[in-house]
Amino acid sequence: MADSEREEPYSRAMVVMAHADDMEWTCAATLAKFCAEGWEVVLVLCTDGSKGSDDPDMTSERLAKIRAEEQKESARVLGLKDVVFLGYPDSYLEPTLQLRKDIAREIRRHRPDIVITEPPTRDIDSRYYGSHPDHLATGEAALAAVFPTARDRLTFPELLEEGLEPHKVREVWIVGGLEGSDRFIDVDGYLDTAVEALKAHKSQVSPEAAEKYFPIGRAETAAKVGLKYAEAFKTIKYY
Repeated sequence: MADSEREEPYSRAMVVMAHADDMEWTCAATLAKFCAEGWEVVLVLCTDGSKGSDDPDMTSERLAKIRAEEQKESARVLGLKDVVFLGYPDSYLEPTLQLRKDIAREIRRHRPDIVITEPPTRDIDSRYYGSHPDHLATGEAALAAVFPTARDRLTFPELLEEGLEPHKVREVWIVGGLEGSDRFIDVDGYLDTAVEALKAHKSQVSPEAAEKYFPIGRAETAAKVGLKYAEAFKTIKYY
């Protein structure tokens, strides 16, 4: 995949998500495909996942540890290079300058060709996924981190002191099946790996739900473009 004959093919991706299992529900099959093709893929997880439980005996501290281990196992199944835990409190995330800086730091460190992240705007006509404030904050902060923060040498000069040179991301892909999606990845052959990654999140997802709903969503998306299974993204290119 390349923008022109003069550019190197893409080989590095960074996924910036709010919660453990956001990546799996939205783009796990695409990432399974990338990893199988030899890409280096890094996940940056913004929150600690410490609020997603109805169990009256569960504590935030215990849940955060459980979800971190689940995310590590999912990353192992997919073949990710690394998982970075930023550790912001679940359900309280805001698109602050500090969050933007923390994401930009990882962009400069790992130097991805593409960044995959969440929609920064609320869509009341879509599924409930788009309404979580942590998702909106993540998308806004990630886009701001890509442009201009990670690119500009004089923004957060302390990153230079850490040895992190500026980096220009070539594309951002927004997940969520937005209206106007313009990139559809054929993921036929990668659903089994993606479902196994989703099933690693045992505290959040039952095996039955993963096996049932994950393929349905990919089939619905694929029907729009004449494929069997696909994941959709809205792309932003940077020149």
